[in-house]
Amino acid sequence: MAEFSRFDQVLESIETLSLDDQEAVIKVVRQRIIEKRRNEIAENIVQAQVKYAEGEVFRGTVAEIMDELDK
Repeated sequence: MAEFSRFDQVLESIETLSLDDQEAVIKVVRQRIIEKRRNEIAENIVQAQVKYAEGEVFRGTVAEIMDELDK
């Protein structure tokens, strides 16, 4: 008998559930993904604020930024 990956095992377990329960699993997983993405965005904001406070962020017009990138 071939070994199942963890992912395959999860899918097999989900398939044993009723359709309502399967839909509930999908809803929970989607909400968890959304929350993780929110947390990532919040972490990125904090990092950007720290870099801005430390003066590591370049500010300027599009033309100034393009000139800086050409250097």
